[in-house]
Amino acid sequence: MKILITGAGGFVGQLLAEHLLNDNHTLVLVDIFEPAVPAQAQNKQNATCHKADLYEDAQSVLSKDLDVIYVFHGIMSAGSEADFDLGYRVNLHSTLRLLEGVRATCPGVRWIYASSTAIYGQPLPEMPSEATVPTPQGSYGTQKVMLEYAINDYNRRGLINAFIFRFPTISVRPGKPTQAASSWMSGIIREPLQGKESILPCDDDFKAWLCSPKTLIKNLIIALSLEKDCMEPHIRQVNLPGIMSTVKEMLDALREVGGEEAVKLVKREKPSQEIKAMLDSWPICFDVSKALKLGFVADDSFKTAVEDFKASLEK
Repeated sequence: MKILITGAGGFVGQLLAEHLLNDNHTLVLVDIFEPAVPAQAQNKQNATCHKADLYEDAQSVLSKDLDVIYVFHGIMSAGSEADFDLGYRVNLHSTLRLLEGVRATCPGVRWIYASSTAIYGQPLPEMPSEATVPTPQGSYGTQKVMLEYAINDYNRRGLINAFIFRFPTISVRPGKPTQAASSWMSGIIREPLQGKESILPCDDDFKAWLCSPKTLIKNLIIALSLEKDCMEPHIRQVNLPGIMSTVKEMLDALREVGGEEAVKLVKREKPSQEIKAMLDSWPICFDVSKALKLGFVADDSFKTAVEDFKASLEK
């Protein structure tokens, strides 16, 4: 298949691109800077890389022979809250322009959109599901849910073959900290396992909904083979499986994998009121029966994600 990935220079885009190249797909990698072809990928000749501002010229990255578009580009949660104009420009308006480009150039393409559990806000039932009305308490979640409705409408009209996946927080992410309010959920594992200090802004009883990178990629690849009629045409949202973990359980996993010295590198710090309000608004557990019925998979434990990250460092 010929597959376009937007936001391809980011962590998820790079990891997915590596797997798709290894499966011998043809890729178009796009970001606001020219993204790299993943270093560990096979079949590198199957990838082309483009620097593009989708707000200014979404049409330039599209072609009639595209089979699939993974839409990953965006300004993360804390970044969207800090810069209102930039968040709306990148997260909402550039994606609407990409949708219009698809309508003109490659209607019917499989569109796989990275949404987020940040679309939810309080008050919430104990186990939110796709039937729970989104009430986001931040600009990032608001931008995501606005696009969910637009994507559903384009799908209903037959302009795209859409799948909307609400990601859990992905941990443990390699690389550098991001502008996500949840960035510390990787940082308290990633940095200590490399001998560096990391900031923890929450108490031990804080709970989070998490998914490992390995499991996320498995589910994103499963999306390539979903039947168009597996969901109603105007309801394409899926809450991807995650696992609930407390901060204490995260630190216990770090202790088991990295030892007490690693845990000592985690330093407590109070978050800003804005970030605390955002974190506290997010749900901590979901009804994922829809996702499981569609064939998506879940992690066994958070410790497995920590072990996977440590193994990647040893490589």
